[in-house]
Amino acid sequence: MKWIEWARELQAISQTGLHYATGQFDRERYRRIEAISSEILANYTNLSVDEFLKFNAAEFGYATPKVDVRGVIFKNAKILLVREIADRGRWTLPGGWADVNETPSESVIREVFEESGFETRVVKLLAAYDREKQQHPPAFPYHVYKLFFHCEIVGGNAKVSNETSEIAFFGEAEIPELSESRVKKEQISRFFKLYQKPNSPTEFD
Repeated sequence: MKWIEWARELQAISQTGLHYATGQFDRERYRRIEAISSEILANYTNLSVDEFLKFNAAEFGYATPKVDVRGVIFKNAKILLVREIADRGRWTLPGGWADVNETPSESVIREVFEESGFETRVVKLLAAYDREKQQHPPAFPYHVYKLFFHCEIVGGNAKVSNETSEIAFFGEAEIPELSESRVKKEQISRFFKLYQKPNSPTEFD
């Protein structure tokens, strides 16, 4: 999967270059790098070059990774999962992109509430992972960091949303088919172990 790393790096170079470039010829060169990146990604995915160029056009400034936040919530030794409407009914930890002007913990509290109906408080950052190092299937033209927070329920009730069709708790041996673009079974297993050893350090990379 080195091709996706190369394409993302080219996109980051073009984005950063376009932010700082002042000369017409430099800007043209960075636009060409952007086009090459989009052509590579389009060749290996089901999106078109124009769609990737639209993604790129929405980005500006120095290129940095995007941040995905996920809530890890246990109840009676079972973990909370939500069934995604967007991914053929597969399951995942509640979460999504961190929002501008929100702290990471505020973002995960909002995402958990929106997708599950539960009000929570953040207890601990369990893991900060580079998405690519975790062998998730390719899904984004971005470099992504994934933050997994242990959260505790403080209120609310299970409630589906426009993104989720079902909310349920599962034991470690009961994990259903997962949306591996969002979370992997190996990660779920790690979180069960980290939950059982609350003094364990935060994992990273």
